[in-house]
Amino acid sequence: SLSELIFRPGSAVNDLAQRAEASINLAAALRAGLSPELAAALQAASLRDDGTVVVMAASPAWAARLRFEADSLLARCRERHPRAARVRVRVAGAGLPED
Repeated sequence: SLSELIFRPGSAVNDLAQRAEASINLAAALRAGLSPELAAALQAASLRDDGTVVVMAASPAWAARLRFEADSLLARCRERHPRAARVRVRVAGAGLPED
């Protein structure tokens, strides 16, 4: 059945769903340590296999502000993921053509 394909451990779809859930949980944990305005500007976060925490910001201005919080973001991430080694802040949608 379709649900077996989606939720079967080790399936590509299941792996994708788990990565998406981990990303959502990481972003929520990082937002919890920020001011409400800055938390709202943190659009997504993920942890790469090399230990890089990638934080997506709503705009270049918010990205600059989030970079000032890199040490606290890393410390908060390490509470759940001790292998986290560095933080990289990116602008969400950077490099995409504007309509």
